[in-house]
Amino acid sequence: MPPSKSGIADYSAALADELSKRVDLTVFGSEPKSFEASAFDISLYQLGNNPYHSFVYEGALRYPGVAVMHESNLHHLVTDLTIRRGDWDAYVEECAFNGGAAAREFALRVRNLEIGPDYDGLPMTRRILQSSRGLVAHSQFVARESQGQGYEGPVAVIPHGAWIPAADRHATRHLLGLEDQHTLVGVFGFIKPYKRIAESLRAFRRLVRVEPNARMILVGEPHPEFPVEQLIRTLGLRDHVRILGFVPIEKFVEYIAACDIILNLRFPTVGETSGSLTRAMGLGRAVMVSDVGSFSELPDDICLKVPVGIHEEDLIFEYLNTLVMRPDLALAMGARAKAWVETECRWDVVADKYADFLEQVATGRVASFVPVAASVVTTAAQVAEAVADFEEATAEATTAEATMDAPLLVEDEPPAGEEADVTEPEPVAAAAAPEPIDPIVFETWLSPEGKSYAAHHKSRFVHTLEITPPGDASQSILEMGAYMQITPALHHELGYGYVRGCYYGPEGRIDHKSLVAETGETFECDVDHFDAEKHVYPYADEAFDTVMCCELIEHLFEDPMFMMSEINRILKPGGHLVLTTPNAGSLRAVSAILLGYHPAFFPAYIRPRKEGEEAEARHNREYVPMEVQHLLTDSGFELVRLETGEFLEEPHPELGWVTHLLHRYKLSHNLRGDGIYAVGRKAGPIKNRWPSWLYS
Repeated sequence: MPPSKSGIADYSAALADELSKRVDLTVFGSEPKSFEASAFDISLYQLGNNPYHSFVYEGALRYPGVAVMHESNLHHLVTDLTIRRGDWDAYVEECAFNGGAAAREFALRVRNLEIGPDYDGLPMTRRILQSSRGLVAHSQFVARESQGQGYEGPVAVIPHGAWIPAADRHATRHLLGLEDQHTLVGVFGFIKPYKRIAESLRAFRRLVRVEPNARMILVGEPHPEFPVEQLIRTLGLRDHVRILGFVPIEKFVEYIAACDIILNLRFPTVGETSGSLTRAMGLGRAVMVSDVGSFSELPDDICLKVPVGIHEEDLIFEYLNTLVMRPDLALAMGARAKAWVETECRWDVVADKYADFLEQVATGRVASFVPVAASVVTTAAQVAEAVADFEEATAEATTAEATMDAPLLVEDEPPAGEEADVTEPEPVAAAAAPEPIDPIVFETWLSPEGKSYAAHHKSRFVHTLEITPPGDASQSILEMGAYMQITPALHHELGYGYVRGCYYGPEGRIDHKSLVAETGETFECDVDHFDAEKHVYPYADEAFDTVMCCELIEHLFEDPMFMMSEINRILKPGGHLVLTTPNAGSLRAVSAILLGYHPAFFPAYIRPRKEGEEAEARHNREYVPMEVQHLLTDSGFELVRLETGEFLEEPHPELGWVTHLLHRYKLSHNLRGDGIYAVGRKAGPIKNRWPSWLYS
């Protein structure tokens, strides 16, 4: 476990945090003084090919359980357990056990110091595999390699968990002395030859010749026998490449965020996965991997794959040059990588799979392992095809960035002790385009004064109706903060058989509203009064199919999650919440704060009214889209739609400079409209009553 300088230590800590929410977990992060296997249903062993895992390996042999094979070779670990302890006989016998008579003869020559150990050719995994009750691998590659070593037991292929961290990219770049025109390439983790450092540096030298503003950082502990500094000097790259050495994980993440392109190359491979790679993808970086082992199994559209061979250096250069010349392609690839890890590799998803497999092994009801065919590999000739794919994806993303722009992807809350940040949990599939609605469906019900107001807010009214799921005569809908502007359309246009309204006021009061349209149609509706963040709502559990909470949450004084929990209570399972609110992260807000003005859409205090007149409620807290996503997911909703768009009927051509600024500094220009439009589907009870991103 941390603070060991091991990626598996970081992995184990992250997994334990989530797994402990699902099982009764006891963690042994070092040699246990006393361990009674009979006190547990199952033991889980995290195994890597280094001395940190000696006590884990020995425990797994003594008390068989489920072994997590982070790689398909343990020769270095077994060498530490035998040769480094002075037990040459044990090493020779272990080689014979794994490789037969030929391996024994080879080991005897190693013992006589005639040659070195066959680290690559003899994986030394057979004993642990034969002993284990179950096996977890992060890739089909490791699963197949284990089967090739004679393993016949149950296997779960569970993706490596992904960190989706938050980091201040621009502060780190400033500290590195970088300007916005500098492209930063990063290599992370132990600096060893097998990470293709020499090939990468030679390719980078060629890049510098065509793009002098390119820079590279190597972040990790250099291997003592690898003269990387001398190599950098020999290649004439001292002004372009810096070795930052080992850094704490917080700085490690910040340096990844500062990069534009990440090289995660390695050969040979024993099927290992990479925590730094998942962090890079979680941060939306463009990544390049070697087309070997587990990395070949990654989707082709989230990374660039480099085959190992005579054209390796050429292809690294071509890919680097393409990504530098076309930063839009790099951004598109990074966005897809982030979306992929958020869907497939979130720690809660990984922990669910672990818990299920562990229970199956412990109870003896697990299916046998069936290997999956190897992934198709990429070749050097696919550069043009990959670029074409990225261009197509970029064009699609650009199309989605219309007035009502693309859904946001956001992350889970940080572990305890880390700075709370509001960024991405669950990925959101782009919702289908809503059916267009003619403004006449609500305008016909308005008074002359109401029509004047509606003319200014037409975009918001129309799009709110467009994103609201239609109903039928058997379904019910509640409009919170009902001004009766779009309320009749909920029945006459969207088809709901029962429409109810509510509004702030003395608890228990009910107003009966009756409207007549210009066409002569009538509409009647009761409006209940109560305090949305204090009073229990006067409705039964699961009373409504849909609840609309439009332009309300920004007015709440102290406890918005009370409102969200009550909305959850009164919605039927699978029912929808439609939530709209001004966007505190809009282009308009960014422009205002950079020009020295208040960024809020409505920051003003309200002047006292005449006695007896109702005062308008001021805005107490405005939200950004990622906070709205957190609000919904913390409240037990599955996110169906999250987008932004016009709030008032006012074009904003003057804000083009802000978009240009965001592009220049590679900041997101999605979800920058004045209004936030969200739809959630009730998936279960409220998850987090007091989320740390919202409450102090």
